[in-house]
Amino acid sequence: MKRRTFLATGAVSAAGLAAPAIGRAAATRVLKFVPQSDVTILDPIWTTAYVTRNHGFMIFDTLYGIDNSYAAKPQMVAGHTVDADGKQWTLTLRDGLRWHDGEKVLARDCVASIKRWGARDPFGLTLMAYTDELSAPDDKTIRFRLKRPFPLLPDALGKPGSNFCAMMPERLAKTSAFTAITEMVGSGPFMWNAKERVVGSRAVYERNPHYVPRSGGTPEWTSGPKVAYFDRVEWHVIPDESTKANALTTGEIDWWENPTSDMLPLLRLSKNVAVRVTDPTGLMACMRLNQLWPPFDNPAIRRALLKAVNQTEYMVAVAGTDPKMWHVPAGIFAPDTPMASTAGLSVFEGKRDYAAVAKEIKAAGYKGEKVVLLAPTDFPILKAEADVCNDMMKRIGLNVDYQAMDWGTVVQRRAQERSPEKGGWSVFNTFWSGLDQFNPVGHVFLRGNGKKGMMGWPSAPKIEALRQQWIEAPTLAAQKKLAVELQLQALHDVPYIPLGQSFAATAYRKSIQGILNGFVIFWNVRRA
Repeated sequence: MKRRTFLATGAVSAAGLAAPAIGRAAATRVLKFVPQSDVTILDPIWTTAYVTRNHGFMIFDTLYGIDNSYAAKPQMVAGHTVDADGKQWTLTLRDGLRWHDGEKVLARDCVASIKRWGARDPFGLTLMAYTDELSAPDDKTIRFRLKRPFPLLPDALGKPGSNFCAMMPERLAKTSAFTAITEMVGSGPFMWNAKERVVGSRAVYERNPHYVPRSGGTPEWTSGPKVAYFDRVEWHVIPDESTKANALTTGEIDWWENPTSDMLPLLRLSKNVAVRVTDPTGLMACMRLNQLWPPFDNPAIRRALLKAVNQTEYMVAVAGTDPKMWHVPAGIFAPDTPMASTAGLSVFEGKRDYAAVAKEIKAAGYKGEKVVLLAPTDFPILKAEADVCNDMMKRIGLNVDYQAMDWGTVVQRRAQERSPEKGGWSVFNTFWSGLDQFNPVGHVFLRGNGKKGMMGWPSAPKIEALRQQWIEAPTLAAQKKLAVELQLQALHDVPYIPLGQSFAATAYRKSIQGILNGFVIFWNVRRA
């Protein structure tokens, strides 16, 4: 990867930092942050984009959160009871919950929110399939009557990944899960400042003065007390990597979410900047193929692609040459988590024979169809993945149409089911947090439920059957055995292609303290 260089200190101010005047005393209460990209889609139910998830967690609270051991803990609920041999769950809302518009949070709001999330998210779809009735007997009680026991209920309602179960007022939650909402009213520790929003440049959040943090406990990931120490958090979109680095080292910004690997050595030289990995589960790189249209509706062509993928090449492009910052081979589940195994991963090892793969693809029926590759230009990690993918696909004789666009456009484009020739797509590269690939239930790309599933829409009945068996497995040993079978089946059906695991560092001024493990979380963060 080509090394970028710093701009001279003070030579260029960070693009997009223009904002309403703030007094010097008040500036200590303002956090200036550079996100991975602009937040073009605001609804965390409509998209799985992590920038939208990060935005959503500032505004919307959740019924449960997770701690550092990945265990679900009550968040908006005071607690719950389980009756009827595990088939009835009664959740009680804690006191002090209000929406940003001043109205009280009611159980019926939460029921509507759960149903909206459960119509789109794979974990939510699973929970709703187990649910016979979801109701609000009174203003503080949420009741699930289940068809059969589902002990993962708190894990589902508290999942931290995309799409998370965001609580919103009933009037918003009644919007179809397939229609994006734009009005941002939640009950979380920060409020959306729509008036100061500048698309492509700035997003602004203000502390919710009426938020009542959960009492007791320790802030960990998305659980525990959510105390907002900053009155204002500004997200500034800065296209150039060197400008971002310069702005951080000079103190024009406080926090850069995801510095590129070639910037890390230079950032580590700054005595005022801290660099660390906050998510131990890493990032799982993925190639998603559109299975509604040729050529990737052909499973033999998808299987042949596995033999052309060089996971090491992807990881070097994404995370640099330091092998401590990535892991290969990586399969369907995040390495070093309970469900991970090496079953079938030999397909990614050894020298790649592109000529042999080209012959195999042609023999499988490839007729030269155009392969539309979506490449985000404003998201360096995903751009690197797209570039490696482009080179690999051309080497094996595919007719690649490399289409460069911003990440927000990719997010909107990939939701389109129309053919590649009519504005659709064939392939894009992305990543998921390892926590989102922890088990088969929350693993979005491991679904095989066709058009009921996520973009790419693979149909894989055997994967669906194994997933159901995993949910109902009586022991951890049984779950691990089924996870091996799932990985082997996934390498046969190829709902997506795993590209390796990397570890993303974040960088911030050493004067900023309290940053929690996980993705970028803004409560508990304060200036020393």
